[in-house]
Amino acid sequence: MRYAAFERYDMRHANPEIRTPLLTVDIIIRYQGGIVLIERKNPPPGWALPGGFVDIGESLEDAAIREAKEETSLDVTLVEQFHAYSKPDRDPRFHTVTMVFIADGAGSLKGRDDARKAAVFTADTLPPQIAFDHGQILADYFNYQETGVRPA
Repeated sequence: MRYAAFERYDMRHANPEIRTPLLTVDIIIRYQGGIVLIERKNPPPGWALPGGFVDIGESLEDAAIREAKEETSLDVTLVEQFHAYSKPDRDPRFHTVTMVFIADGAGSLKGRDDARKAAVFTADTLPPQIAFDHGQILADYFNYQETGVRPA
């Protein structure tokens, strides 16, 4: 395993009673005048920001770059950490906490891995079915672009 040396620091191995939210990253990829969303292959259905789970021993930044490449085929340059989202019901499957990054994408866009397809959208062309709390994240992002005010 790639991060075997770090597994001993995962306290769930030492004490299976410890329960914490799962850590994820989501990436707002700026690309060709819009932002990239993926259409999910797996439940819950809908369009979503590229992203996924952080591996043991992996930084948030490395996870964001890896997930962006796996799901969109794009190479990304992280621009900034945008905001953390942690409402317990943000993912209907289980409690997750996500760090959202803003990134610039380069290369040829193609949905892969967990993505049925990938496409570019603007604030005015968002698809009707957006998974998780990504509709709120996108609203916060577009507001931030317009006003410079980050979500509270």
